[in-house]
Order: sequence, then C-alpha cells, then structure tokens
Amino acid sequence: MEGIHEERVTAWFEEHVPDIKPPLTFGLISGGKSNLTYQVDDAAGQSFVLRRPPLGHVLESAHDMHREHWIISSLYDTDVPVAKTYGLCQDKDVNDADFFVMECAVGTVVHDIDAVAAISNEDRYRFGKHTAEVLVALHSIEPSDVGLGDLGRREAFLDRQLKRWTGQWEATKTHPEPEMDQLLRLLHERKPEQIGATIVHGDYRAGNLMHHNGKVAAVFDWELCTLGDPLADVGYLLNSWQTADEVEELSGASVPTADGGFPTRDEMIDWYATGTGRDLSNINYYRAFSHWRLGCIMQGVYKRFREGAMGDQDMDLEAYRAGVKRVSTIALGLLE
Repeated sequence: MEGIHEERVTAWFEEHVPDIKPPLTFGLISGGKSNLTYQVDDAAGQSFVLRRPPLGHVLESAHDMHREHWIISSLYDTDVPVAKTYGLCQDKDVNDADFFVMECAVGTVVHDIDAVAAISNEDRYRFGKHTAEVLVALHSIEPSDVGLGDLGRREAFLDRQLKRWTGQWEATKTHPEPEMDQLLRLLHERKPEQIGATIVHGDYRAGNLMHHNGKVAAVFDWELCTLGDPLADVGYLLNSWQTADEVEELSGASVPTADGGFPTRDEMIDWYATGTGRDLSNINYYRAFSHWRLGCIMQGVYKRFREGAMGDQDMDLEAYRAGVKRVSTIALGLLE
C-alpha cells in the first residue's frame, strides 16, 4: 500500500492500540493534495483510521499531524462528535512521515448527492438541525478549558484573513477582475467588529461530517482549525448549504443539500442564533467574505494550470476563470 510501511506500522499498532489482532490490511479512503486517510482492518474485524501527510515534498505546517491529533483529542468527550484517538507517531523511521490513528466512526460521509441517496428526508432534516447544533457546541467551548488556548491568535481574525488572501490574490492575478477588487474594497470598508473568539473549524460543511441515524456522528478534517471569529464558520457553512438552482449557478458540483429534504438556510441561522445568542444580522458579510476567499483559491488554481504547474490533468480553464467572476458577483449581491 503506497504511503504505508505495513510491517513497521503494524508493529506500532501492536504497541499502541489495545487488543489489536494482526495481520492488518490497509486501504486508501481519500487522498490527493490534502492529508491521506486510510482504513485499517485487523483480523478480528476491528476498523481504525490512519491519517498522514500527502506523499512527496510538502510543507509540514500545512499538514501538521501533531496539530490535528491535538485538536481531535482535545475535543473528545465534549459535545462535538469526534473520533477517539489512539496515538500519534512522530518517529519518521516507522512510516517516513508523522501519522496518527483514531477509531473508525460508523456512518456515511455526506460528501455528495450519491452519499445521501439512502438517507430519508426525515433523517436529512434531523441531520441538518444537528449540524447547526454541533457548530453551536463547538463555538460554545472556551478553548482554554479543553487545552486549546494556544491554538492560535484570538483577535483580529478578519484582518489576518483579508491580509493573507489579498496576498494570494495579488500573487496569482493574471487578468483584470474588477468585481473581485470591488469586493475586497467593500470587505475592508464594512468589516464588522469581532465579538468574542472561539474554536473555528475552518472547513465546516456537510462534506466533512459523517451521518448516522439523523445525527452528526463525527466531524472530520480539522487541518484549517484555529481560534477566531465564529461567524466565519457560519458564513462558510451557509454558502455550502446550497439548493439545486444554486449548485448549477455556482459550480455544477454534486452538493448533498441540493437533493432536498434538508433544513433551509433561514432555519440553520435561527438555530445557531438561538443556541449561541449571537447576532447574525450581518451574516451576509461573512458569506461574501467566504465567496471572495473561494475566488482567490480558484484564481490560484487557474494560474497554476495555465502555467503548466499541475501536470497533464484535464482542466476547463475558462470555466475556472468564469467561476472567479461568478462567485465575486454573488458576493457583491450579498453586500447590497
């Protein structure tokens, strides 16, 4: 199995995972440029998950196994459903890169329409409500109470994000995009005051949640987690909570909520506002910011493909270029 030294990793399992029964079998669940996820099964039918960085040369800061393990372990036994962790290996002699192991949660990862095909409308609605409730739970935790007080800076979250992504935008700009520039100006002019700081997941959407019996069984992919403005998570979630018409307009992607049966955005907003007591009257700012950040990401991909930095992968470059204008136009509409 590429990315796994099976004999040495098995020895690590025997030392760190109680009641493990070799031989172990390894299968890749998801991979690519993000962290790699493997399912590990033992001879007794037990299943585990192993996470490691991508293969090849990567920036360790972008794929920090210690940090992700720290976050998940700290949130275990809170009201935020995460998998139980069994250990972190930072000995490169074992598998050439750091990795950590956690339990294999039971359920379905809600990553596309196909994944929700077998989920009833009743359970879709219950899952959506619980999605809002889990975000309330995450944002209600005092980071220091669970050992995450040093996870990141708490203040000036939007300032830091705008600075970071403006740098990305300027570095990858290949042609005039007046809507993106106008949007950036408005995001600076209308930036709200940050009220409090919480743990921010950074990529909280259905595709990073596991469904089981109408509930969120586990929250995944904590790579972008930090401390900061909780409403950034809410705006990002709302943008991903798309209807069928919006999916066609935004990306044509197979977004699970587009299949129907899920709560509306207004219901998600009401549940979050009621659960936290936070004022969401300015939530469209955070939605616009999330669209602008997506435009920056898309522009970066467009430039890399145009310059041949992504190899021979197929890519509709014009669709990506048009997508940057599309998301910025939608964001400007949200700020009207």
